[in-house]
Amino acid sequence: MSRLDLAAQGGGSSQVARSTSMDRTSAFIHDKLGLPGRNAYDLPDSKKRFADGAQYRLELPGIQNHHALRAGLEAAKQRGLTLHRITHTIGIMRNTDEEIREMVAISRDWGVELNMSVGPRATYDLSPQVSTPEGARIGYRLRGADQLVRAIEDVRRAVEFGVRCVMVYDEGMLWVLDEMRRAGEMPADLHIKASAHMGHGNPASMKVLERLGANSINPVRDLDLPTWSALRGATDIPLDFSSEAPKSSGGFYRDYEVPEVIRIAAPVYVKSGGAEMATHAAPPSVEAAQSYVRRMELVVGKIERYAPDARRSGHAPADLAIPAKV
Repeated sequence: MSRLDLAAQGGGSSQVARSTSMDRTSAFIHDKLGLPGRNAYDLPDSKKRFADGAQYRLELPGIQNHHALRAGLEAAKQRGLTLHRITHTIGIMRNTDEEIREMVAISRDWGVELNMSVGPRATYDLSPQVSTPEGARIGYRLRGADQLVRAIEDVRRAVEFGVRCVMVYDEGMLWVLDEMRRAGEMPADLHIKASAHMGHGNPASMKVLERLGANSINPVRDLDLPTWSALRGATDIPLDFSSEAPKSSGGFYRDYEVPEVIRIAAPVYVKSGGAEMATHAAPPSVEAAQSYVRRMELVVGKIERYAPDARRSGHAPADLAIPAKV
């Protein structure tokens, strides 16, 4: 509660009632910009939903080739799970044409969104700085005009095979892709996901990414519930929640928080399986994909136990970016 709130209730002294610059800043963000001026500590229910009325969908991360993709989908079917999005993280440029064709065909047949990641990134470039403790803050962002062009060519290649969902790591590239989409240089139905590796975690950043063209956003993974609630107050587009993280990103488990995140931050993509990975770009295998699905079953069990009324999308909702036939 702010000093102004206390004064309004008659519970504060004249010193407490005096507005501070922090109060004025919070009020400007809320009143003038329409964004939350504070984290939402009361954790209100989110009234926002996916187009089909659902509160959440399931996303399987770390699927890097067609063998792992098929194994993950079959394992999900055996466990009674309906997957909505498959996320690939090593970069489009690291897959052969045949691998991409197979991933597109499998995803289309199963009615799931195939989210392929942009290949060019600072960690694949010649930068020694990005490998240092301080240089790591560069993240996966692009360096120079040439790398920007190459990254967009990576997307063009995937799109030519029918991919309709890509994950980006750079704000500038996000803006360019959206401009190309508007100009007809990219498909109008191309879905662009902003990765957690971009490092965003506040309401203003959510609004900026939405304005730059993001269709869904993965905030940084270790935010508390009041912060998640504030993020939801800033945008209507889906947010992606990681129920866990590889050891390389902290190695945490948030299974018991997932039902609350769905309640306060819907619509959300719930991502599970990361705890089974050494890193986000771990080598793919059939066994790894199966272990990711097992983790997802554990998380879904928490949702069904503690939020039994939470609504999950069914198979292949109409707004899913399922690969196109080309």
